[in-house]
Parts: sequence; C-alpha cells; structure tokens
Amino acid sequence: MKRAFLITIDTEGDRMWSRPASIQTENARYLHRFQQLCERFGFKPTYLTNYEMAESREFQEFGRDLVRRGAGEVGMHLHAWNSPPLVSLTGRDMHYQPYLIEYPPEVVESKVEFMTRLLEDRFNVPIVSHRSGRWALDATYVRLLIKYGYRVDCSVTPTVSWSRHLGNPAGSGGSDYTDYPAQAYFVDPVDPARIGGSQLLELPMTIDFSYPAPAILRRTALARLPLLRGVLLRRSWLRPQVGNLKQMLKLVRRKVQAGAHYIEFMLHSSEFMPGGSPTFSTAESIERMYDDLVQLFELISPHFSGSTLAEYGAGVDDGTYPALRVDRPA
Repeated sequence: MKRAFLITIDTEGDRMWSRPASIQTENARYLHRFQQLCERFGFKPTYLTNYEMAESREFQEFGRDLVRRGAGEVGMHLHAWNSPPLVSLTGRDMHYQPYLIEYPPEVVESKVEFMTRLLEDRFNVPIVSHRSGRWALDATYVRLLIKYGYRVDCSVTPTVSWSRHLGNPAGSGGSDYTDYPAQAYFVDPVDPARIGGSQLLELPMTIDFSYPAPAILRRTALARLPLLRGVLLRRSWLRPQVGNLKQMLKLVRRKVQAGAHYIEFMLHSSEFMPGGSPTFSTAESIERMYDDLVQLFELISPHFSGSTLAEYGAGVDDGTYPALRVDRPA
C-alpha cells in the first residue's frame, strides 16, 4: 500500500502572532535549510503562500526554483486582513486579524480571485492547493475555491473548534471542526462537514487525541471536570512545538499501525527564523527543532513517501489513494 507524507508550510510574514502594523518577510531567507532537509529524505513540501510572501523577491526566487525542479509545490494561504483588495471590517483589521469568512461574500470572492491570480502570475503555474488563514472555512469559501479551480484544501483540523478564538471582536469566532471527518474526503459545497461529490478534496490535518477514549465519554458531564477534561481532550498534532518530539513520534507510530494513507505535517515559515515566532524564538531552539525534525523524518521515511498536496490529489483521481465521496442529488 502506498502512503504519503504531506508537508504543509503556512508561508507568511514574520512575527504574525504579535499582530504587527507592518509586515516583514525576512523568514524567506531561512527556508533553504528546511527544503534541503526535506530533499535529503525525498520529501516534497507544499508552501501555502500568502500576499506578503508572494510579493517577496526572495521567496519568489525560492518558489520558482522549487517548482522548476519538481521539489515541492506553491499553494495559496489567505490572510484576509492584509490581502488586497483591502476593505476594513473592524477599523483595526491588522490588529484583530478577522477571518475571511467574516467579510461580505463579494469581498471574500474578490480576495480569493486576487490571490489566485497573483500566485499564478508570480510562479507561472496553476494554483490548485489551499489552506485558509486561521483555519477558517465555510460553504461560501468552499464554493469559491471550486469556482477558481482549486482541487485540494487542508484547512480542516478534526476534533478542534476555533469558536473561542475571535477575529472580528463582534463576531462569533472561527470554524468548529469537532465533527468533521478526519480522513481524505470530497467536500459537500453546501456543508463542508459532510462528504460530498464536488471536485474539492479535503485533506484534514493529522491530529489525534493523546489518550484515545470513546467519543461518548468525551461528551459526558465527567468530561467537563477540569482534570479529566485535560486528559480526555489533550491532542497531538503533527506540528513541532518545544519538547513535543515524543508526542509526534507516538502519533506517527499510531498512524502507521492504523494503516493511514497519509499523514500531514504543518509549520509556519517564520518558525524557521530566530525571533520569527514565539514557538522557536532563539537560534538554540531552532537547532533543537532541526534535531527533532531529523528524528521525526527518520521514523516517517520507511513508511511514507513524499508528496505535495496536488500530487496526492492526482493520486486520488487515478486510484492510488482512497478518499470518501458521495454523489448527492442536486
């Protein structure tokens, strides 16, 4: 059975966690080292790219070389608050970082169209893969992705709700993925939580509960007790954090044993740069991260082959990989 390792990098400006009034893109200079590590293991990252990075000459050169050599993919990542055309939602969008799905539908479409055309112009390739900014997705967004030719999305974080994370302070927070599928599926454009028959393939992030327990137990009154809730709802992501190597290795082993057809890794481009993020804020912490990545990739490489998101989507189309699909009457 063929299995794929999907590396997804949210390729965006420096220090976005600090909500800067002006955005720098110094982190583009730090991507070469990570790319070399991936190529050492035969892995192919997908760099999901937002506005400021698409306009970075450093990243343009990096991305064009990547595409030319077939060593990875450039996809789209959209931060609504600074992606043209600029339409103020809150009066302080750079500070609040509202979700794209909070803007009027016509604004959402204009931003999706602009970013798609910009990336196609900068990198001279069709842009077919996508991850939303701040993990936000709804039916309007899905239908626009389909309209503009996207084939693969990876915005879904199964079991995770972002509803307590506000964008617009007068809004209701982000998307709730608690009951979404956790495996590859074609999205229903009316309800992205349902398996459908559209052309858009969803590849949810690899996230699992650290301590597996029956789903019904997580929904009982006991699960509201702080100590028990901390155990039942603790999750492991295939996403480096300081000191989480053991959890990631355990997650990979669990997915290998379960026969997963893919596992999906994510990180932000700024996390490769000292001071670019709060996660790995020093040069020493980044060196430790690279040590962890070597151990993680050594575990993964015998079981999973490198694939971009678009390549995995093509593999679903030709039957190499499975995906859930249901054709419903219109």
